[in-house]
Amino acid sequence: MGEIFALSCALVWAFAVVLFRRSGESMPPLALNLFRVAFSSVLFIVTLLVMRVPLWGQAPLHDYLQLVASGMIAIALSDTLFHAALNRVGAGINAVVDTLYLPFTSLAAMAYLHERLDGWQVAGMVLVISSVIVATRMEPPRGASRRTMVVGVLLGVASMASLAVGVVLAKPVLANANVVWATTVRQLGALVVLLPCALLMPGRAARLKALKPGVGWKHAIPGTVFGSYLALMLWLAGMKYTAVARAAILNQTSTIYVLILATLLLGEKFTRRTALAAGLAFAGVMLVLRPWAGSA
Repeated sequence: MGEIFALSCALVWAFAVVLFRRSGESMPPLALNLFRVAFSSVLFIVTLLVMRVPLWGQAPLHDYLQLVASGMIAIALSDTLFHAALNRVGAGINAVVDTLYLPFTSLAAMAYLHERLDGWQVAGMVLVISSVIVATRMEPPRGASRRTMVVGVLLGVASMASLAVGVVLAKPVLANANVVWATTVRQLGALVVLLPCALLMPGRAARLKALKPGVGWKHAIPGTVFGSYLALMLWLAGMKYTAVARAAILNQTSTIYVLILATLLLGEKFTRRTALAAGLAFAGVMLVLRPWAGSA
């Protein structure tokens, strides 16, 4: 059953990425991320109420502060960079860049949690990084320049790096916490940063206009439900009911799903270079996780 949850998570996230690509056509990255975080925060708070899990008094203040910091880095910063990259390079190329999450997480865990890397993991990282280099040589989306492509890839790399730091920062707290509660605290921490940034940074008028009910909501609402709520629930179920390594590999099939959906629904080209980049990325992920070596 866990395998079904993990595969479903990958497919749901892939659809969410396509929806975010569409909503990004009318909503600036910061506005879209603020919308996602605010809307999903409400969904998670309702979930806590249904589960009868209180938001306050669940852990020491230090744990709350650590989760809030994680949300600021991994959600407020990382997801805003994610949307900026998605708008520039499209869903397919961004899916390849997103595979950097695994090697970056491994490096962050080594630095912060003192975990060690073996030769297989290093080899996997080299393959994933190679896939990103190949992705920078792919044909830019219609109307985009080569410079836009490179900037978009760099934004995607920064997004995955900050995501990895934020996730590793939260890991010590997550070990003994209710995951839905911890996720809610992280979402609220991100909201604390995103709201004043959206109101005070230059371009406020455009962001506020984008947040009003309009064409952007057509894709932003289902994208948020799929990507910021359902995908997380399915991810947790997959991790709970099957081996972590197996679930993680099945989750990473989202790269393939996104490439297919980007071609079918967004009209993005699927070329030999696209296939090469995806193959290198997936091979790198397999080496990092090494399912044949046993469960984590």
